[in-house]
Amino acid sequence: MKLDSSKYPLLALVDEPHELRSLPQDKLHAFSDELRDYLLTSVSQSSGHLASGLGTVELTVALHYVYNTPEDRLVWDVGHQAYPHKILTGRRDQMHSIRQKDGLHPFPYRDESNYDTFSVGHSSTSISAALAMSIAAKKEQKGRKVVAVIGDGAMTAGMAFEAMNHAGDVKSDMLIILNDNEMSISENVGALNNHFARILSGSFYTNIREGGKKLLSSMPPVKELASRMEEHLKGMVIPGTFFEELGFNYIGPIDGHDVHMLVDTLRNMRNLKGPQLLHVKTQKGKGYKPAEADPIGYHGVPKFDPSIASLPKSKPGAPTFSKVFGDWLCDMAKDDKRLMAITPAMREGSGLVRFSKEHPEQYFDVAIAEQHAVTLGAGFACEGLKPVVAIYSSFLQRAYDQLIHDVALQNLPVLFAIDRAGIVGADGETHQGAYDLSFMRCIPNMVIMAPSDTNECRQMLYTGYQLNQPAAVRYPRGSAGECEIIEQMTKLEVGKANILRKGEKIALLNFGTLLQYAKPAADELNATLVDMRFVKPLDTELLDELVKTHDRLVTIEDNAIAGGAGSAVSEYLARQGHLKPVLHIGLPDEFIKHGTQEQLYTELKLDTQGIVAQINA
Repeated sequence: MKLDSSKYPLLALVDEPHELRSLPQDKLHAFSDELRDYLLTSVSQSSGHLASGLGTVELTVALHYVYNTPEDRLVWDVGHQAYPHKILTGRRDQMHSIRQKDGLHPFPYRDESNYDTFSVGHSSTSISAALAMSIAAKKEQKGRKVVAVIGDGAMTAGMAFEAMNHAGDVKSDMLIILNDNEMSISENVGALNNHFARILSGSFYTNIREGGKKLLSSMPPVKELASRMEEHLKGMVIPGTFFEELGFNYIGPIDGHDVHMLVDTLRNMRNLKGPQLLHVKTQKGKGYKPAEADPIGYHGVPKFDPSIASLPKSKPGAPTFSKVFGDWLCDMAKDDKRLMAITPAMREGSGLVRFSKEHPEQYFDVAIAEQHAVTLGAGFACEGLKPVVAIYSSFLQRAYDQLIHDVALQNLPVLFAIDRAGIVGADGETHQGAYDLSFMRCIPNMVIMAPSDTNECRQMLYTGYQLNQPAAVRYPRGSAGECEIIEQMTKLEVGKANILRKGEKIALLNFGTLLQYAKPAADELNATLVDMRFVKPLDTELLDELVKTHDRLVTIEDNAIAGGAGSAVSEYLARQGHLKPVLHIGLPDEFIKHGTQEQLYTELKLDTQGIVAQINA
């Protein structure tokens, strides 16, 4: 989108941060207004993440104004708050392409810009990465500064505190900015807090504090008294005692939308020694009233008209897998008070909004803490409750240790409802659910199911819930087309596949929702088509029969070929001594970039034409 210099006279002067730093400071407020309007306009025309970026405009401007980026390292956490950063770092005129195939990456991405110091899609990684960069900077002795920007939601993950604990011990020169936009830590920001932050970050206070420590070091009783007085005084005025205990000099909270206050404070803090934490209060959706009123609804948006105070309603269609899961959960909870639903901060995405309202005492949002979510489920199972962990495929990766040791090793009946499995689409490499079949299949005691449609998903959820062992049902984003959903729930026979079409010579063994493409491919090839349904255990009796009656087997899955469902078939055939050609169709051994699901299925030859072409090759 070409910038209109008459509408954005200041923004037109800035394509990269060094040009921003040439502006007088008194122009930064007007510049921030232009940046916010440009962000709103560009995202409304392209779709993407909106509310988070609207809230970080002034903070982003202040950071690039004060710090010598990219020489100074700026590390973003939860990458959807970094859209203003992309605009200021040479990608302004490409914003229309964000999240589109072959367009800008949806999150900070090292291969895209040298201003993106660390690629990120999930949360809570910034402090660890920034600590390493600060240690490296000290080794080089070139005076390079390091800043990590972490959202308050990301601070709920244990990894963030592990990194802070280490940073406080190492005492590297680094700054963590806590972008607090949910009132989760402190009270409202006021003039007293802003004034106190200026004092705490200034050289006068710093010199007094450091000088006082040296003076009192030879008088331990007096030193201890002074230290306690400082701690209690600061604890009365600012909520920073906890961070101070971790070894950080805490400053704030300050108004994250006062760009001049931010610049002054960051200038003061830039040369402070040791680990620093600046607590910044921002408003998600700032500057656009509908997003301020509904920051969750405007977190990720389709194309829309900013002049209309509502997002376009999606066209009615087949229910999504997420909705089917949420409805199933509510149906089960009506009759079973033992059901405990757990989600790591994905209530809306996982379809749990209705359940959270109808069954609040059985609903647990543990925030961005996937490891805790899984072990919480294990603990519930130990007490005879029936835990259901609703989690995205790419997020379950972060709780692999707990899946093995706390659930499977103890053979506990925890049901995993794994959403966003397979190709997700516009969020790209960090969010594609490409590996869950591979990393779960090797774990003993697991039952793994891959429904081909939403009704089968409902029945599989019911089946997994009835089992007295760990079970997983994995399903993709969106729907798999129109399907009659049967209200009556039936427990499926574990490890039993369905033959959908009988053909000759070739047998297509489908795992999951690529069945919509495999069906017409089977018709074209006059092939036998099997909905395998269970990845573990496999229907080995059927496999033995198919080997005898067909010349070639083809496995089809929306998962990495390496170690996936197809690999399970080949491993079984090898163990039985069946020498039969097997073609594996699935995701290649590479990270899949962003694009729509349909675009990626076509590119990866997972649609009907691609399946036929691979078989005929």
